[in-house]
Amino acid sequence: MKDYAKLAVDILKLIGGDKNVLHLEHCSTRLRFTLADYSKVQVDKLKAVKGVMSVIMTGQCQVVIGNDVVEVYDELMKVGKFGDGNAPAVSSAEKKKIGPVIFDFIVGVFQPLIPAIAGAGILKAFLTVCTLIGIMGSEDVIYRVLFYAADSALYFLPLMVAVTASSKLKCNRLVALSAVGALILPDMTGMIADGASLFGMTIQNIAYSYQVFPAILSVLFLALVEKYATKISPKPIRVFLVPLICFVIVVPVTLLILGPAGYMAGSVMTKIILGMYGTFGWIAVAVLAAILPFMISTGMHKALVPYAVSSITELGYEMLYMSASLAHNISESGACFAVALRSKDEDLKSTALSAAISALFGITEPALYGVTLQNKRALKGVIAGSFISGVALGLTAVKAFVAMGPGLAGMAMFVDPENSRNIVWAFVGFGLALGSSFLFTFITYREKTEKQESMENGPETEGFSLVSPMDGKAIPLSEVHDEVFSSEVLGKGIAIIPETGELYAPADGVISTVVDTGHAISMVASSGAEILMHIGMDTVKMEGEGFEAAVQDGEEVKAGQLLMKFDMDLIRAAGYELTTPVLILNTDKFSVKKTQTGNVKRGAVIIETEVKS
Repeated sequence: MKDYAKLAVDILKLIGGDKNVLHLEHCSTRLRFTLADYSKVQVDKLKAVKGVMSVIMTGQCQVVIGNDVVEVYDELMKVGKFGDGNAPAVSSAEKKKIGPVIFDFIVGVFQPLIPAIAGAGILKAFLTVCTLIGIMGSEDVIYRVLFYAADSALYFLPLMVAVTASSKLKCNRLVALSAVGALILPDMTGMIADGASLFGMTIQNIAYSYQVFPAILSVLFLALVEKYATKISPKPIRVFLVPLICFVIVVPVTLLILGPAGYMAGSVMTKIILGMYGTFGWIAVAVLAAILPFMISTGMHKALVPYAVSSITELGYEMLYMSASLAHNISESGACFAVALRSKDEDLKSTALSAAISALFGITEPALYGVTLQNKRALKGVIAGSFISGVALGLTAVKAFVAMGPGLAGMAMFVDPENSRNIVWAFVGFGLALGSSFLFTFITYREKTEKQESMENGPETEGFSLVSPMDGKAIPLSEVHDEVFSSEVLGKGIAIIPETGELYAPADGVISTVVDTGHAISMVASSGAEILMHIGMDTVKMEGEGFEAAVQDGEEVKAGQLLMKFDMDLIRAAGYELTTPVLILNTDKFSVKKTQTGNVKRGAVIIETEVKS
């Protein structure tokens, strides 16, 4: 039996303790921490904890647990005291990073809504199925009771948003709930429908039920008003004066300005996405499906949740993200089933089979982090299956009516009472994703060679040295203009500003991966060290242009052997830096003892390591 209590204690310790936690929540597979000081997170040690699948530092500190996330979350809530105001203030440097702050806010507002929206949506879908096959009629009392129960989660969406937004902004939840509730109060909506005016301005007749963005803007404004009102209010009467000021200011401003602005923002965002779909057609679904593994691995797929919720509440359906998710989720399952059949490693077979079943039902993180991201051929199988299925789903314009992770148990989300073929085409996409990803992976999958295994498990009896893979100027990682490298999240080492467009092997070993875009190469040295060389910053956007690989995956190389040629002028002209990090990835086994900075020549020692005891 898994020791969830110990896992919770280990995680809490390695993220800086409960006083470093401003907010904690969880989704279907991840713990999501909003922290006061992200530099306190010991990423490498956290990844090494048994029970932690991965750690993602994007806006939040996301600790990927898998299917046991609820049990770990419950234990964390027992051992930690979160959100009690004891956390240290966020540094000014952290405050300036507006992107992560916005992303954290969006995830914090929308993520808690998904279970209620998904449950209600699936219930509506099942009720539709029941009426189509004659089990019950739309006028039956049981049908109406269950339909109204499901509809309440969408009708009162503004109130749920008020709760989640006020929780993130740490303002009074009940005042926020009441202020937003005024927008959908029957007497208020009746008065507005009759053409009411306020301060000489006509109040726009907008139905705020089912809406999310007006509530978000209202609570954002309320948080500012509450903060100022708290400062100016005498303490003896603050308990009622602050809410009074909030009601007097926030509700009228919302009705006149913020509500219409939020309504327009939601409409514009939905129209933009649907415009892209109309312009690019089926290819938009296929491309999104193919890149979802990378978006999910960084947590960036959550940025699409507001669009999906807005589209379903405004239009009643969604045609892009849910279809792409269906293609990707089931492709993860197919690839993992193939790995489970082909692998000779009993542990991997067990992991892959479990992950395949989870992905089949819409939970992909165990498959993504446990299997496919660790095997290039399996990942290519996922991408291929996702794209093929995405093409079919896009061409047939499949609509989803529920915002949730698509899977076998939730296929009712594609039931369209006005188009019986919608669910049929959804199952066609399901089958294509499962079958094509399985076949591609089953045919191409290879276990690691004995040479690679021996190197990865190498002797590790003593340290070793890395030589410079290029001529240039060596600088500390802290000076690299990319937080992923400068923070040493990926590993430790050095960076080189190259003088020539050639990259050579820094040690004897075996090439693990030459990425498709050519901008990075990883290898396993004969000592067992895992080495990554990343040519330039953001050069993945070059999409392979200007890069010419001289080696391939699985090839044995000697120190000083040419690995890659790259066009320095072309990269500079595209606006990208050439700084090339050279990293030791498995820092749990090797520590960097010494690095050489300044001008270096190819073949000169730049990194000296020692084996950790």
